[in-house]
Amino acid sequence: MAMNSFLNTSKDPLSLRQRLGVKSPIFAPLISYYSTNHVFVKLRLNSEFGTLKAVLMHRPGREIDRLTPYNISEYLFEDMPYLEVMQREHDEFRSLIKGATGATVYRLLDLLIESLIDDNLLVNAFRIALQPNKLEHLAEDIIGRFSTMECANALIAGVKVRELQRKLHHKSLDKLGEHAFVITPSPNSYFMRDPAAVVQTGVISCQMKNEIRRRESFIMRMVFENHPLFKENFNLVYPKDSIEVALTEKYADIEGGDVIVLSGKALAIGNSERTDSESIKEVAKEVLKDGTVERVYEVLLPKKRNFMHLDTVFTIIDENLVVTYPDAMKAVMETRVHRKEGVDEHGNTILSTEVLNESILEVLKKEIDYLEIIHTGDGNPDYASREQWFDGANVFAIGPRRVISYNRNRHTNRALREAGVEVNVIPSSELSRGLGGPRCMTMALDRQDF
Repeated sequence: MAMNSFLNTSKDPLSLRQRLGVKSPIFAPLISYYSTNHVFVKLRLNSEFGTLKAVLMHRPGREIDRLTPYNISEYLFEDMPYLEVMQREHDEFRSLIKGATGATVYRLLDLLIESLIDDNLLVNAFRIALQPNKLEHLAEDIIGRFSTMECANALIAGVKVRELQRKLHHKSLDKLGEHAFVITPSPNSYFMRDPAAVVQTGVISCQMKNEIRRRESFIMRMVFENHPLFKENFNLVYPKDSIEVALTEKYADIEGGDVIVLSGKALAIGNSERTDSESIKEVAKEVLKDGTVERVYEVLLPKKRNFMHLDTVFTIIDENLVVTYPDAMKAVMETRVHRKEGVDEHGNTILSTEVLNESILEVLKKEIDYLEIIHTGDGNPDYASREQWFDGANVFAIGPRRVISYNRNRHTNRALREAGVEVNVIPSSELSRGLGGPRCMTMALDRQDF
């Protein structure tokens, strides 16, 4: 009997694997362990520098080798990293975090594999990934021929026609060239900071500016909502619609690199080339609702590559210490602060907005007592611009005055050390080619409260 003659997940999706003759995944006992032993991740942050307890990362994979001179701009790259070296650099980064902090480092691919044990999630994920090419009808056929790990890899690294035709022949594929993508790759996946942001009251499911990155947000939300490590503590801040509705709506853009927790009471979000004012206001309404957060700062950034996200402008590495790109601090001359004014008849937050015609530096001084500032490039304008290109300000805080930085940003690193900061460096010849720093490559899930 032809495979697609009896597949109909709308009638009985939970028995899909049994009807396909696929054995139960070996990951099921691990899922049971999480639930039985009440292993949950907090998914709340009240600082950017509390000692790291849990973080999410993605080891670059085959999706990087999908980059060519002809598609790098489409995938938001300016160069093609050498994957094997990139993986070694990333492995060193991950090992350094574990060794320096004892934090749990979760890997996206592992969590995705474990989540896709649920047949409903597996089928829906493939239908969504295949939809741009109008090939949703092939979802069940593909799943029947792929292992769970192959499915997870396909959702990140993509699948070409010629690769799929080794396992599946279907007339729908004949109209595509053999090198065309049935599922497009997601080479930006190792920038874990962007698809979601953990803040004081829960998780922002980010709405990516570029279409090519939107599957990253879907995967991240699917994992948070369904994996037993997270689902008990997952509180969705934005957007409030169900994931099914969210997939059909176009929301205002917001990316995690623009979100910085200033303190337990204050949140800063960059209004940048990747994040819109409308989304910042919607997030503000939610985080201000119960009074946990009292101020949300909307920082208006120039629409330039070296100000791509707010965390390329500054990062907080201790109660009173930030590292900044000096040109950006001078360029940002308007910030809006949103506060809760009241609620309407439907219980929705009403915002009051104050426009502050002053630099972001002055705003930070109001929020952070006795603020100390370290400039990228150690204050030298030539070094600052050079090291900013390689995200000198985008260090990753693993504890108070403890950071991980690219080794190539040596002038910035020297300035940090002179201020008493413990600087741990990682190799960066290939990781930096994707235009993001150590903070960009990490999604902090839990820290010691400050």
